[in-house]
Amino acid sequence: MTTSPSEPEPPEFPEFPDHPELPDHPDGPVHPDHPDQAGHSGIADLAVVGAGPAGLAATVTAAGLGLRVALLDAGERPGGQFYRHPAPGLRARRPEALHHNWRAFADRERRLRAQEAAGRLQYLPAHHVWTVLPEQTLGARASVWRLHAVAGPDERAVTVRARAVLLATGAFERQLPFPGWTVPGVVGAGGAQAMLKSGLVLPGRRVVVAGSGPLLLAVAGSLASAGARIPAVVEAAAYAAYMRRLPVLVRNPGKLAEGGLHSGALLRHGVRLLTRHAVTAVHGTARVEAVTVARLDRSWRPLPGTGRTIPCDAVAVGHGLVPQLELATGLGCATRTMSDRTTALQLDNEQRTSVPGIWSAGETGGIGGAELALAEGELAALAIASAAHGIRRPGRIAALARLRDRLRAFADVMGTVHRPGPGWTAWLDDATAVCRCEEVPAGLIREAVGDLGACDARTVKLLTRAGMGWCQGRMCGPAVAALAGEEAAVDRRPLSCPVPLSHLAELADSADPGEPAQPRGPAY
Repeated sequence: MTTSPSEPEPPEFPEFPDHPELPDHPDGPVHPDHPDQAGHSGIADLAVVGAGPAGLAATVTAAGLGLRVALLDAGERPGGQFYRHPAPGLRARRPEALHHNWRAFADRERRLRAQEAAGRLQYLPAHHVWTVLPEQTLGARASVWRLHAVAGPDERAVTVRARAVLLATGAFERQLPFPGWTVPGVVGAGGAQAMLKSGLVLPGRRVVVAGSGPLLLAVAGSLASAGARIPAVVEAAAYAAYMRRLPVLVRNPGKLAEGGLHSGALLRHGVRLLTRHAVTAVHGTARVEAVTVARLDRSWRPLPGTGRTIPCDAVAVGHGLVPQLELATGLGCATRTMSDRTTALQLDNEQRTSVPGIWSAGETGGIGGAELALAEGELAALAIASAAHGIRRPGRIAALARLRDRLRAFADVMGTVHRPGPGWTAWLDDATAVCRCEEVPAGLIREAVGDLGACDARTVKLLTRAGMGWCQGRMCGPAVAALAGEEAAVDRRPLSCPVPLSHLAELADSADPGEPAQPRGPAY
């Protein structure tokens, strides 16, 4: 949408009421109707991407301190993947029964609605941010950022402008393929939990839960409580390995209690826990009928002669989570390899990335769970308020940093215990589909590596199209990297989601040589 010369330009950001509690901006007073030093108006102090635990905690903390905040999220309701809500039409009486620590979410959602009603923040659901670009620079540092988003079912082009950006984009499931994983009835472990939380439906009546990581226990307990029969939880790692880091466990009694709670639920429902085992094949054509489960050696290679068949009509499988970093890596933020061999952002003690003005909290800094995400989100907001407006909360920052460090230490242990062993690729026969979108089998990837000289996931993608489909490698990326011999792959792409070509054309058409791009159309 464009405006005629007689019409005023639409505001880049919804106007905020004056906030007497907001400290003076370092460059002078900042009010919604007062242009900044570059002549622009309507610039948020902070834009938060993602309304999961980390983003929600950061938003309400920053808004409570008087900062003008924009919260953008691809979902229709706050909570992210962790705090999913049943559809309103289902009229769930007790949605909190499906969640752990619902009170922490409910408190922050209440504060979000209160701050929104008071005009202290703009909550923008169904806004999928696809890129973040600098608009103005002071030396090597951007003083204003533009966040470009696809909004709503009509895919409107939306732009939000902010002086600082906090990325809380969360994570997605890591899937390791095996023969038969494309048979209907095989779903992600997190996907099975999402089906239950948001749709109040089960993936099947007799469900094998498999893979690796503490999420399996939570998923099995939830499904069993909802009426599914769980023949087994098939865990590739050995929980006894946690005892090698006993001091860290002792410092995190809440995590021990949480594990005991999940274990108790499995005992009540008569669920078997098979450690150092994996599902190595699924049987069935139109629907899952059974799985083969085999014992693994220490490198996760199946031991010959240990296979057993377990009848079931669904499999919920997942091997942990992978940080979602497209926006961050597109900005050039530095990364590091975590103990679970995933790639996460490199952050300082106050949640800053290596790019000035860009902050991060939650799973983007490494997989650690909702409690850690809440702490990091609040810590980042306090640090941003301190850096931008001199609002000091040293005691609270120190307490949150200690909590963050303690929970991060536990996350490091968790990642070490459950990281996939190199022998898992022995599950795969050459006909097993690795890239489901492009239907690329393991044999073709092995040929690219062994015969054509591919030595990384990017080269394999160029030779086989693995990772070029709709999911852009989110499903197959870790498996392709492992088959290519990479320890961890960093996927750098300019767009974080599918974007209408018209949005890209508007972005390009509006840019004059030597001037920053000025996207046309509706903007916030």
